[in-house]
Amino acid sequence: MFPIVRLRRNRRTSWLRDLMAESTLRPEDLILPMFVVEGENERHEIKTMPGVYRQSIDQVVITAKEAQERGIKAIALFPSVDDKLKSEDADEAYNLDNLVCRTIRTLKNKGLEIGISCDVALDPYTVHGHDGILIDGDVDNDQTIKALSNQALVLAKAGADIIAPSDMMDGRIMAIREELDSNDFTHVNILAYAAKYDSSFYGPFRQAVRSNKKEYLSKATYQMDIRNIKEAMREIEQDISEGADMIMVKPGMPYLDVIREASERFDVHIFAYQVSGEYSMLKIASEAGVLQWEKAIVESLIGFKRAGAAGIFTYAALEVADMLK
Repeated sequence: MFPIVRLRRNRRTSWLRDLMAESTLRPEDLILPMFVVEGENERHEIKTMPGVYRQSIDQVVITAKEAQERGIKAIALFPSVDDKLKSEDADEAYNLDNLVCRTIRTLKNKGLEIGISCDVALDPYTVHGHDGILIDGDVDNDQTIKALSNQALVLAKAGADIIAPSDMMDGRIMAIREELDSNDFTHVNILAYAAKYDSSFYGPFRQAVRSNKKEYLSKATYQMDIRNIKEAMREIEQDISEGADMIMVKPGMPYLDVIREASERFDVHIFAYQVSGEYSMLKIASEAGVLQWEKAIVESLIGFKRAGAAGIFTYAALEVADMLK
């Protein structure tokens, strides 16, 4: 009790604050998402995501090397697919020579010591922009699972280290795990987007991968209701029971309560995704002079760690790794 107890004593110097810190942020905690396009020497900034680029495979290799040199342990690949390759059934997703597969093979051939995570979802490849197969205007769960299993197998054959289903179909983790195991890919990890919400923060991402066919495309029938946390726990529990090695909560900042609850309830690594809208919100505000970028981005990431996240997908990974040196 004051005046005997003076909590400010532990905050009086920088070294003492570091000594007493309850949460830490390291480059090893960060995963760098990257957008891949066809071509050579292509590097185009995404207007709605300042500082983030669509890059051709050769440029992705350069960026991946930079990430590795900074201590970042994994990258995540997202394709920006030409409209001519999109179809109702997302046929290009099952092509062993598609853009993502070629990127994986190129990175592996370069001998980089960095993990490669790849999303399993059909929205970059469909003409309608949904994450699954449409039947009579609705995303059909069971047909989509078959398609996702095919996509996962193709990515594993190309050399992906982590398969990350982000589609939110019921039962897809078990189906993908069985497909991988039956084809001798028992070593490939599954990072399940178990609590992926029907969020308004995905807009810049959908523009980046050119999956946004309408100004607003509702995915409310399969992505989670933003009002629910108990349902998120059920989703996570089910995905773990079906063979998920790791769990994702997406988006991150509006769902710190979900990260906290999941990290306390389940004995698996919980990852957070600082999605495109979160990143752009902070970046654009800082460019307008409203926020100080370095302090704001680190504060936001520490918030994920404090809530219980084991790792964070963030488009600012390279910048933050430099800040942490």
